[in-house]
Amino acid sequence: MDRSLASNDLTCRIGFSGHSGHLRLEPLPAVERSHPLRSLPDLIIPPAFPPETLESVKKHVEDTYLSPVLDCHEFSSGKNERMWEFNWFDRAKIPLEPSAARSVVAPVWELPFRRSKNWDHLEPWGLKSVQIDVAEIIEEAQDSSTLSCMSGAATDFVRGSIYNRPFHPGGLDNSQSERALPDGARNGEWIHEIFDGGIAQCVTPSFRKGVDLGNLKGFPCQWKLAKRQASLSDNLIEENPGKLSVQFDELFKKVWEKDVYEITEAAEVDEEVVLSTSSRESTEYSALDEILSSGPEQGSSTSSGIVDEKRKKETESWATPGSNDEIASNFHELVPEMALCFPFELDKFQKEAIYYLEKGESVFVAAHTSAGKTVVAEYAFALASKHCTRAVYTAPIKTISNQKYRDFCSKFDVGLLTGDVSLKPEASCLIMTTEILRSMLYRGADIIRDIEWVIFDEVHYVNDAERGVVWEEVIIMLPRHINIVLLSATVPNTTEFADWIGRTKKKKIRVLGTSKRPVPLEHCLYYSGELYKVGDNDTFLPQGFRAAKEVHRKKNSGMSLASCGTHLGGAHVLNQSRHHENLVRGKAQMHSGSQSASNFPGTGGASQNIRGQRKSESSMWLSLIRKLLNKSLLPVIIFCFSKNRCDKSVDNLTSMDLTNSSEKSAIRIFCDKAFSRLKGSDRNLPQIVRVQSLLRRGIGVHHAGLLPIVKEVVEMLFCRGVIKVLFSTETFAMGVNAPARTVVFDALRKFDGKDFRQLLPGEYIQMAGRAGRRGLDDIGTVILMCRDDILEESDLKHVMVGKPTRLESQFRLTYTMILHLLRVEELKVEDMLKRSFAEFHAQKNLPEKERLLVLKLKQTTKTIECIKGEPAIEEYFEMAEQVEAHRDHISQAVMQSHSAQQFLSPGRVVIVKSLSDDDHLLGVIVKTPSTTYKKYVVLVLTTDMASSLQSSATALTKLQVKETCDPLQGYFIEPKGKRGMDDEYFTSVTSRKGSGIINIKLPFRGNAAGMNYEVRELVNNDFVGICNCKIKIDQVRLLEDPKDAAYSKTVQQLLENKPDGTKYPLLLDPVKDLKIKEVTVVESYLMHNQILQKMAVNKCHGCIKLKEHLLLLRDQNRHRDEVNSLKFQMSDEALQQMPDFQGRIDVLKEIMCIDSELVVQIKGRVACAMNSGEELICTECLFENQLDDLEPEEAVAIMSAFVFQQQNTSEPSLPFKLAQAKKRLWDTAIRLGEIQSKFKLAVHPEEYAKENLKFGLVEVVYEWAKGTPFADICKLTDVPEGLVVRTIVRLDETCREFRNAASILGNSALYKKMETASNAIKRDIVFAASLYITGV
Repeated sequence: MDRSLASNDLTCRIGFSGHSGHLRLEPLPAVERSHPLRSLPDLIIPPAFPPETLESVKKHVEDTYLSPVLDCHEFSSGKNERMWEFNWFDRAKIPLEPSAARSVVAPVWELPFRRSKNWDHLEPWGLKSVQIDVAEIIEEAQDSSTLSCMSGAATDFVRGSIYNRPFHPGGLDNSQSERALPDGARNGEWIHEIFDGGIAQCVTPSFRKGVDLGNLKGFPCQWKLAKRQASLSDNLIEENPGKLSVQFDELFKKVWEKDVYEITEAAEVDEEVVLSTSSRESTEYSALDEILSSGPEQGSSTSSGIVDEKRKKETESWATPGSNDEIASNFHELVPEMALCFPFELDKFQKEAIYYLEKGESVFVAAHTSAGKTVVAEYAFALASKHCTRAVYTAPIKTISNQKYRDFCSKFDVGLLTGDVSLKPEASCLIMTTEILRSMLYRGADIIRDIEWVIFDEVHYVNDAERGVVWEEVIIMLPRHINIVLLSATVPNTTEFADWIGRTKKKKIRVLGTSKRPVPLEHCLYYSGELYKVGDNDTFLPQGFRAAKEVHRKKNSGMSLASCGTHLGGAHVLNQSRHHENLVRGKAQMHSGSQSASNFPGTGGASQNIRGQRKSESSMWLSLIRKLLNKSLLPVIIFCFSKNRCDKSVDNLTSMDLTNSSEKSAIRIFCDKAFSRLKGSDRNLPQIVRVQSLLRRGIGVHHAGLLPIVKEVVEMLFCRGVIKVLFSTETFAMGVNAPARTVVFDALRKFDGKDFRQLLPGEYIQMAGRAGRRGLDDIGTVILMCRDDILEESDLKHVMVGKPTRLESQFRLTYTMILHLLRVEELKVEDMLKRSFAEFHAQKNLPEKERLLVLKLKQTTKTIECIKGEPAIEEYFEMAEQVEAHRDHISQAVMQSHSAQQFLSPGRVVIVKSLSDDDHLLGVIVKTPSTTYKKYVVLVLTTDMASSLQSSATALTKLQVKETCDPLQGYFIEPKGKRGMDDEYFTSVTSRKGSGIINIKLPFRGNAAGMNYEVRELVNNDFVGICNCKIKIDQVRLLEDPKDAAYSKTVQQLLENKPDGTKYPLLLDPVKDLKIKEVTVVESYLMHNQILQKMAVNKCHGCIKLKEHLLLLRDQNRHRDEVNSLKFQMSDEALQQMPDFQGRIDVLKEIMCIDSELVVQIKGRVACAMNSGEELICTECLFENQLDDLEPEEAVAIMSAFVFQQQNTSEPSLPFKLAQAKKRLWDTAIRLGEIQSKFKLAVHPEEYAKENLKFGLVEVVYEWAKGTPFADICKLTDVPEGLVVRTIVRLDETCREFRNAASILGNSALYKKMETASNAIKRDIVFAASLYITGV
């Protein structure tokens, strides 16, 4: 192609290319010219890249390696709202084990009021991020925690579902965290991989770029391996305290085990190990080099420091006492913007509590009654509203929940959740019973995610034997993001209880409280129409008590004189006087003992004038109330510990009227409005008519037998101040916040369901605390009634100024708890047991036991070196222990029996126990006990070989004998030539008949016939066995005139009586000789003799080192036992309720609620849904289809046995069908009781059935479900109306549980039947809305 001129010397070439004839333009080089300027082309192509500068290079490196960039493929806008016309899911290939990133980056939201405020340098708040392991998120998601968990159905948002997993409890050690960490991180393989040239994995998940370190091995470096330099390490720790972290130490733990080198003293500072021979020089060390340069010693010291810090953290108390004066004085500076302002000045403990709540800490407030604990709960509600979270207020009694709902409604967005009521569950502030919160935790309700605070009111209720376990369960199961507020009356161990909560939840608990009541109390005795002051606040005043006692003494002495004066009047008057004295004495004893019926009107003996006693009782109450009225001490609460006692006391005040016309009008209007919601027949119920007449006169009564609406009317009118006198049981002090001017105790004894007992100081303080209205009264008055006698001073002082009851654990295992925890693999029942308050002290001491175990394991024990070859000391020691056990069993029955005593005569061969070790020796009885000498004298063979040491001992004993023997008593001096010959040349001038005198010093030791022997004193218990042979002995030459020849002959006879192959002769026959008749004793005796023969042929028997080796073996065994004991105490087997847990597991397996692998079956899931009744009986009732042949009315009637609680009631009259259903249910309960008894649980079948099935209201509920009016069903039973209503209300909850169980089973017929039954009982006065909820 020819050249073409395009411009000034800018040439190109055009040609054809390919078969299609496309033109191709190719530029040609410019033509060189002589003039340099003209040689430049007209068009200069710019360079491909801009010129490189320092800034451009730096920017390029940052953009390429240091700046994270979102993946354009993953985050492209084209992927938004993309749709396909065919189904991708049919073609998608999903891997079975999809991989996931190891960590993600999540923003950290810091609440505005918790950000640090520097008023000098205001800076914009910056968002912070944190890197979270995906394994942790996945694990929390599985446990329904606060992150990344798919929410359940909207209908289960509040109550949860049986199919949800429980929340992961806060403070519970994560058993999965160890497995979630990859193996490469645990054993150091990742670090070695980087050292060997691997690529460091440092790209942030979901990003394509990150810090690319490249091949680390390619860079030259030097690592200094030396001992720790003090200055360098100190500076490093001060500048970067977080650099030496636990995670880093754990990561490099295995690496150090492989790469550790010993450093010599000569090169301890500047020795360098060159790991790479590159020419690059480096003077700076990375953070990794700085840590590695510290050497193994520093690593170990760092680890030890971390361990010490961990130990310190384990031993420190989690409960921090409050009482900080600086917080109270600088409160408004510390909390400038309060979430809720109060119209009064806060107390010190309230300011401290609010300050700690603002800091997000948990608090435990233990204050006196009426001190203002509710302020703390209100502020927690305010914080939840401010933070857009939720707060939960739990109460032990439904009445408290209803009352708090009314009190809080005017300030907050409040909801109410009880067994039968669910109002505004979406509210930010929820009030519920503790059982509801427990159910929500077990069922994994999604609403738990939003909860920031849980307020436990009346925490001292944890001492309740029946329901106290609920508080412990809830505290243990609360997730870690929830803070706790505990409100309680004053208890002596608040710090201990708070320490348990803090250690369980791994949170600091601030303990706050009051030292004295805001309104002081004075305590008085009311006796014979007068008040005697016996206490001032917490101080007992003995002078007032003595004055009352003196009046009592004078009154009784006057009665005695009157009775003596009537002696001359005739025998009839005398008998009447004696009878009266006995009656008074009997009353006094009953009043100081159990609260007998003779103290109450209408319950005296046959000879007592009932009308006179009623008149006396009435006059006593009238005089007391008039005295209180004159002293301006009304209103008054009179506590009676019986429903009948309350009603009868009120009936004694028929002539008293304490209200004026305006108060009567207000009471009438209020009652008309309150009872207008009832239908006509219910308004005319006898109880309602009677209570209204009492209320108009300013008198009220309050106990569990009243209808719920009647109790609420009484409570509200008392709070308004129109009720002047209120007779109540102790539930009023627990369930209603209604203080009075005065509190009166009818008695100081109560029936607790099992027996009559004295009031506890805590119960007295709780009820007496209702006296004194803060802001209205300067002092509160507490009066104790004394009728015929004065209380003992010790009892009175104990109740008034004694210490309140300590908070004690009532934790017990239930089948529902076990099944709920078995549903989740990560939660174990053992963990629940460990964290109970009952195990608090044992678990708190575990770190100390762990350290003690480490020390024990480091201790070394000496080994036993046998001189006879292979040691057999263990076998010998075991046999000796068995012999000792059998010997203790047969000692009393054999050795001290009359038959055995006949054989214990001189010459009888016996086996005795060695004094120094566990050996058994052969001997012969030389002398039996007598009137002057009370012990046996026995010659025993001590060893089977002669010893030089014992020979010297023999010489010493001979010298002792010669010193003790009197030469004038028959010894003569031998000729000088015959001295040193055998003692057989000595001759005795005494006769052969012994005198019974012992002329040797016991114990007497010697050697004869190659055997060592000893003559010693023994008692019956020292004999191990009696042999069936005797030998001839010379008692005179053995004891009175000792001769070696006699000892030698005796020893030889003993050796001749041993059979071949055995050490001891045969023992007496237990049946023929010793006349033993008990089979167990005979078996033990024979086993004892058999083991003795085995010990005799053991090579350790008679060994001179037996004692030494036994001591060593005892030390080894003691050390082993101590180690095993520590291991046992640290294991789950040491838990107090572990045997009960094993038994309950066996029961659940037996009834097929779980399988052999502890997997919960469908039957177990149904049992989890049963909360109102005994779960096993309810579940068996369902699976045995006991309700299928019953009508809805009959089914709900028989189900009332699950929830009715009163023991003694009249027997109901049941139709044949209901009677059969009752028998079936009773037989099921008996069978379940027998199964539990079979597996060693403390359950008696009959008691188990009586405790959990009470059929007293079956007929009542049956008639109610059929539509019978409430007034008519009350005539069918002697149960109070209030208990009838309570049972039917709880029965509705039971129907709901059975309905849910039917849906689990897929039983649609039972589902509809339970729905029909529930609708049949939900009507009229039984389900009348609470006045606290709807208002009046």
